[in-house]
Amino acid sequence: MKQLVRLRIKPSRAGSSFKYFIDYSDENGKRVRKSLGHADRNKAERQRAQFERELKMGIVEPESMRLSEFLSDCLVRTRRQVKEATLQEYDSTMRQFIEVAGNVDIRSIQHVHGERYIQACLDGGNRPATVSKKIGNMKRLFQLAVERGQLESNPFRFVRKPKTSQGEIHTYTDEECRMMVKVARESQIGDPFRWDILILTALCTGMRRGELLNTTWRDIDFAGQMIRVSPKDDTEHTWEWHIKDTDRRKVPLTDEVVKLLAEHQAEQPEGYPYVFVSAKRFDRIQEARQAGKWTIRQGKCPVGNFRRQWLIILARAGIERGTFHDLRRTCITNWFAYGLSEYEVMIMAGHASFEITRKFYMAIRKDLIDRGRQASSDAMKKFSGKHLACTPQNR
Repeated sequence: MKQLVRLRIKPSRAGSSFKYFIDYSDENGKRVRKSLGHADRNKAERQRAQFERELKMGIVEPESMRLSEFLSDCLVRTRRQVKEATLQEYDSTMRQFIEVAGNVDIRSIQHVHGERYIQACLDGGNRPATVSKKIGNMKRLFQLAVERGQLESNPFRFVRKPKTSQGEIHTYTDEECRMMVKVARESQIGDPFRWDILILTALCTGMRRGELLNTTWRDIDFAGQMIRVSPKDDTEHTWEWHIKDTDRRKVPLTDEVVKLLAEHQAEQPEGYPYVFVSAKRFDRIQEARQAGKWTIRQGKCPVGNFRRQWLIILARAGIERGTFHDLRRTCITNWFAYGLSEYEVMIMAGHASFEITRKFYMAIRKDLIDRGRQASSDAMKKFSGKHLACTPQNR
């Protein structure tokens, strides 16, 4: 039988003591907490049971909450706790689920609805990896409902994500890197923008696009040859921007990149804080901010037509495929290939675990294949020719 009233524990701020409180939903389906003011377990359980009996006698069942209402409630509750992009993913995923299951009472959702949702996504053309991410979002949303007392259990708890195969991790060869830097240095592409320095900094630091484009001159330690990856507040000269995964980190710079950045800084007019946002673009952004037409989402990539300009560079460099993020993969793969430990690579990449680094960012370098071939060749030399000869029996 469904338990209407739950017993909870609330520790003191110092964590040295606690008190019991009861948790239930009122007639409007809203969560209510009521402190019992003591730490006696038996007494608290009796009070909980008594209050539940009173609710049942008064037929005060939590009012049904449809999925759309639950979504709105969830977005309001978590708005300042998670990133805006995450909220948008939650909103999009739940709305798609409602199209499959209907705008029904959240308490009527069962395991079978999850299976139907997976099939609908796959039939709609979503890749297994995309569907897996959506199922992860749904599990998280329903788990929040459990934690708030809106559900007894998570209906998606045992819903299995579609199996996905590990795709090839694409990195650039040394020659491709040289060509794209050469093209970027010799060509004027789009808004006045030092693409060559941006590419070299990405290859040197493994920083993400958003991290690079939101780097300010204050983030660069020229003497220590490092860049600090740090979030930005909404101020007169900077827009709000949040970093991903780990809070902050420092990544090293080479002599060449430090020299290029110093020369680039000397050429910039005063009053422009961003390293890779041109003065012209910065002025436009400031106008949009003053007019209230700038959003946190836009701050993730403040350079206009970024992807189009990047594709032009690849085409002129004779590179058939690749993304800007592949520069990060190339850097991380090189770090590991040239002797950095798993832990060191994980820290500098800004990942929460090395499993993420290994799964999504570490490719097999061509020189590893060559060294493996040479090792096999050296090992084979210890065999005599007669053992390797093709005889009638083993032809």
